Amino acid sequence: MRLLILGGTEFVGRALAEDALARGWEVTVFHRGRHPAPGGAGVLHGDRTAEGGLAALAHGEWDVVADTWSGAPRAVRDTARLLAGRAGRYAYVSTRSVHGEPVPAGAAEDAPVVESSPDAGDMPYPQAKRGGELAALDAFGDRALLLRAGVVLGPWENVGRLPWWLLRVARGGPVPVPEPRDAGLQYIDVRDLASWSLDAAARGLGGPYNLISRPRHTTMEGLFDACVRVTGSDAEPLWTPPGTFLSAGVEPWTGLPLWLPDGPVREGIYEGNAELAHAAGLRCRPVEETVADTWAWLRSVGGRAPLRDGLPGPGMGEETEARLLAAAGGAAGE
Repeated sequence: MRLLILGGTEFVGRALAEDALARGWEVTVFHRGRHPAPGGAGVLHGDRTAEGGLAALAHGEWDVVADTWSGAPRAVRDTARLLAGRAGRYAYVSTRSVHGEPVPAGAAEDAPVVESSPDAGDMPYPQAKRGGELAALDAFGDRALLLRAGVVLGPWENVGRLPWWLLRVARGGPVPVPEPRDAGLQYIDVRDLASWSLDAAARGLGGPYNLISRPRHTTMEGLFDACVRVTGSDAEPLWTPPGTFLSAGVEPWTGLPLWLPDGPVREGIYEGNAELAHAAGLRCRPVEETVADTWAWLRSVGGRAPLRDGLPGPGMGEETEARLLAAAGGAAGE
C-alpha cells in the first residue's frame, strides 16, 4: 500500500506513519520541515497555507491519503481536489466536536453537525473540522473516510494532557484529584486510532466513524493509579470536591487536564457512541498500557513533552496548586 500523510511528524500523523511503516507500506510524508520525519518514510516539503505550497504534490499516486489538518477548511479542499484523480481513498482525521459543543451525550455518527463550508478560512475548531469533512467528501465522495476522534492520548502527544498527569505524579506527594474517584473517562490511544484507520482505509470503508473507547474505559482513580505504578512515585491522591477546584481558580480541562465537572460538557466528551467503529473492529488497549508507553516515550525525550505550535501548556501552576492543596486539606477533613 502506498500511503501519503499530510503531516506525519507529530502525534496522530506520527502514529499513522509508524504503524504503516511497520506494516511494510510505502509511506510518504508531506510537511513543512519543522520536525524530523519518521525513519523509512519518503519526504515531500510544502506549506499548504502558502501560494504554490502544494507544488511537491503535483505528481505521484497513492492508495490512501491521510490528512490531520485542523485549520482553515480550504486547505483540505485544495489538497483533496489536487489528489482526487491520483489517490484511492482520503482518510480525514476529524473530531466528534463536529456535532457542536457541547456534543450531545450518546451522539452517534448520524447526530446533527454544525454548519460549515469547504471554502472557509479560519474558523472555530468544530466548524473548521466539519469544513474539512465537507472538502474531503466533495473531492472523494464515498471514497472519503471521516475519522471522528474523541480525546486522543498516548506516545507523541503534543497537547500535554497525559504527560501533565505523569510528570505531576512523578514528583510525588499529595496530589489533589477531583471527586468522584469512579468518574468515567473515555478516550482513544493514538496507536489504536492509527491502526483502525489504516485497516479501514485498506478495506475501503467510507463515511464517518466515531473513534473512541466505550464509556468508562477507565476512571479518574484508574488513571491516577496507573500513573503511580509506572512512575514508581510515592504520590497519593487527595480526593477533593469539584467545587474546591473551582473556588481555587482551577479551570476544568485546561487547569486540570482531562477533568470536567458533571454536566453537559462532561457527558458529551465522556459518554459518546462509537459502536459503529467497534463493530468494524476497533479495539482499545487498557489504560495501563497507554500510560506506561507514554511514560517511556516521555522519558526518552528528556521528560519534557513537546507542545503543538502556539498551544499553551496545560495544568495549574505551583501557586495555584499550593492554594488548592491548602483548601483541599480542609475540604478533605470536613
